[in-house]
Amino acid sequence: MSHPASIPCCAPVAVTAERFTTGFRWMLLSRTVEEKIAALYHAGKIVGGVYLGKGQEAFSAALAMSLQPGHDIYSPLIRDQAGRMAFGEPVLDALRTYLGSALGPMRGRDGNIHRGTPTSGVPAMISHLGSTISVVLGMLMARRFRGENGIVGAATIGEGGTSTGAFHVALNMAAVEKLPLVLAVANNQFAYSTPAARQFACENLADRAKGYGVAGYTVDGTDLAACLAVFDETVTRARAGGGPQLVVGKMLRLCGHGEHDDASYIPVDVRARAESRDCLDAARLTMLENGWTTPRELETMEAESYETVQDAVSRAQREPVPDASRETWAALSSHWLIEGGRHQA
Repeated sequence: MSHPASIPCCAPVAVTAERFTTGFRWMLLSRTVEEKIAALYHAGKIVGGVYLGKGQEAFSAALAMSLQPGHDIYSPLIRDQAGRMAFGEPVLDALRTYLGSALGPMRGRDGNIHRGTPTSGVPAMISHLGSTISVVLGMLMARRFRGENGIVGAATIGEGGTSTGAFHVALNMAAVEKLPLVLAVANNQFAYSTPAARQFACENLADRAKGYGVAGYTVDGTDLAACLAVFDETVTRARAGGGPQLVVGKMLRLCGHGEHDDASYIPVDVRARAESRDCLDAARLTMLENGWTTPRELETMEAESYETVQDAVSRAQREPVPDASRETWAALSSHWLIEGGRHQA
């Protein structure tokens, strides 16, 4: 088997104003949602942890925008709010889960980050990092056995998660079976407080692709246009039978590991690097410089995002929470397990 080289993807990329603006809107909405979630958490209205994707919105949204909702499989991680919404998750469902509404996708039964809708191609996030990749492979194999073709499975993981055995086993299986997997690695430079230099010795994580016999790419994770280009290419390659595609995005997590963490361990010089810029600010500047928007139009977009989030919060806060005395607590993933089959599979 040949071993494809890692392919840098950081040159200026042509993208239409419409597609770029769509991506920006998802990024902006994600940032607005997460800022509200953080405020609710600090106000004591959210139980459990809160882990935000500030700085990773371009990488996240671009992957989901390159997929086909209702057809493909998308397995996001805790920092993929932008991707979740770009793939079809309503803002209301996100807020319902964080606020424990019984009307949310997990019906208020699970932790606020472990949400998903498997029947829509979105498996619930797994905290044991790397394990979700194998879940996506299982879904892809099931479709292969049913004779369904042209389906891509996308999974995301952080650079720290690539050090797990689950990551190795899954990527090795995907390569051997030549499954249409696009694995997005968000190298946000810190696995909690552990810097990348203490996680791996290779210069670039995409170099690992050679050892598995899969194609590897690197991209500036703060550049929305570059992210759209690399995911459009890798999703197309995977769909056409090109096997697994590994994409590593370079960026910085612009917040702590969670809202309980002040990220004081991130050195000042790291924050000053080019890959540490705010992708949302960079996208705003690109739109203005290219004449794709105006300051007034940006203000309107921000106001619309704010109103959307406020409406969702207001509604979710009025909804009922689970009633432990009436719930059967049966699994929600399979038709024959969903409380007597009363809900659609």
